[in-house]
Amino acid sequence: MKAIVVMLLVSIASFAQNAHSETSVKMSPAQQSMAIAKKLIDKNPNNCDAYNALAFALSRRARETSDVAFYKRAEEALQKSLAIAPANPGAERIEVWLLLGKHEFAEAREAARKLSQRIPGDIMTYGFLTDANVELGNYDEAEKAAQKMLDLKAGNMPGVTRAAYLRELFGDLDGALELMQMAYQSTPPAEVEDRAWILTQIAHLDLASGRISGAEQSLNQALDLFPGYHYALANLAKVRILQKRYNEAVGLLDQRYRVAPHAENLFDLAHAMEVAGRKDDARKAYAEFEQKSLAESAKADNSNHELTFYYANVAHEPAKALEVARRELARRHDVFTLDAYAWALFVNGQYEEARRQSERALQVGIRDATLLRHAGEIALKCGDQRAGEKYLRASSERTTIEAEPASVLLKSLGNASMKR
Repeated sequence: MKAIVVMLLVSIASFAQNAHSETSVKMSPAQQSMAIAKKLIDKNPNNCDAYNALAFALSRRARETSDVAFYKRAEEALQKSLAIAPANPGAERIEVWLLLGKHEFAEAREAARKLSQRIPGDIMTYGFLTDANVELGNYDEAEKAAQKMLDLKAGNMPGVTRAAYLRELFGDLDGALELMQMAYQSTPPAEVEDRAWILTQIAHLDLASGRISGAEQSLNQALDLFPGYHYALANLAKVRILQKRYNEAVGLLDQRYRVAPHAENLFDLAHAMEVAGRKDDARKAYAEFEQKSLAESAKADNSNHELTFYYANVAHEPAKALEVARRELARRHDVFTLDAYAWALFVNGQYEEARRQSERALQVGIRDATLLRHAGEIALKCGDQRAGEKYLRASSERTTIEAEPASVLLKSLGNASMKR
């Protein structure tokens, strides 16, 4: 069954690439696959593999648009597949993908683990195991699963991109960039969304390394390939902020929010408005963000990281920040959740515990400017100026938006030292 599903998906992609009608030219890869799967269903309504292909295409469309409604439609397609052929591996495989898309990471990990025992040679099942373990903070398990992908087939694109992300988490930005570039070269030209996504990741790594012009070039290329791409718009806004073109950044993030009206996207827009000096607009956007974020805070797919930082840094309600951070910590222990929890502890005056959690996050090797700055400020509050300055210096060397507060704080520490 697995081989049939894979062959079906490959044939769909091939058919879509060779279609020359005006309609197909205007459709994205996911839309083309959706259209072909529907034709197969019309021809044979009892073809479970066709429903699996439709669910797969709908899941891809969810990534293309950031519209979670496509996950619901994909679930409906899978239910039809399973009604025709209960427990067929093709449907179960896509079910894991949907669990990841809905941020149900613990459930996805368990389902992927069971599936890997049934079909031990399936590369993407190990990809799902990698993804779930990364999000849960199980980095050793994630690394083993990613390596298994590459052992099964050297140089496969899903394995290479996951290895790249792990290298970034472990602090090897150059290695991550090299792997992403390799993945881009191996991605077929017709897969425009995949290529745009990889270009956006390349730009993200360039930004983290201070290569602003390279990032801008990759992002413009991504938007040429996939106009209005929400991931690229977000990163191009970061470029514009670094270039001090603040209103352009607001425009890009507003465009993204209109396409993908998620709470975390509104938080970024509000912050850009604040940086641009549009205080009233920022205040309104933050207030709307708080309401949207609270409404989803208890769900798996939430914006609890952003809500924690909103209460800690914007609303100055430390108790609420800690409440939200603890809620998310109960679900997962990845580096970003640990950092949010550490910062919530910090603004509540629990400095020693904040330092312990911050150092847990950095233990992986991550060189993220925000995490390093937080570690620096926390260490200073704990009376360890040497460690504090070391972390702040490492943050400021990232030359990103997030690094600027660390540079300002380092300068103030230097000035204070000179006065003494």
